[in-house]
Amino acid sequence: MKTIVVLCVLVAVAVAAPPHDYSQTVVVKETPLDNIGIDGYQFGYELSSGQAHQESAQLVNVGQENESLAVRGSFTYVDPATNIRYTVNYVADENGFRPEGTHLPTV
Repeated sequence: MKTIVVLCVLVAVAVAAPPHDYSQTVVVKETPLDNIGIDGYQFGYELSSGQAHQESAQLVNVGQENESLAVRGSFTYVDPATNIRYTVNYVADENGFRPEGTHLPTV
């Protein structure tokens, strides 16, 4: 009897799960040939849904104890409820992660 109940619950969960949307395709994909892992990187892509991401990084303070990456980039997404496109530009370095966007609150 427990097996039947468990099986019914599993079937109910499987039927109730929303279907996965496989309709998104990559519209633009940028991957330069110089991404060999030395001194930084760069990449970018855009999906047919409007989602996009671009990012680049440079190695700073090379050879020193405080060597780190300074990252700059942006990502874009579309709010499914309102169909509004939002873009966030950011910098991430020794001073932390600093996002900027017209829809983000300012301090």
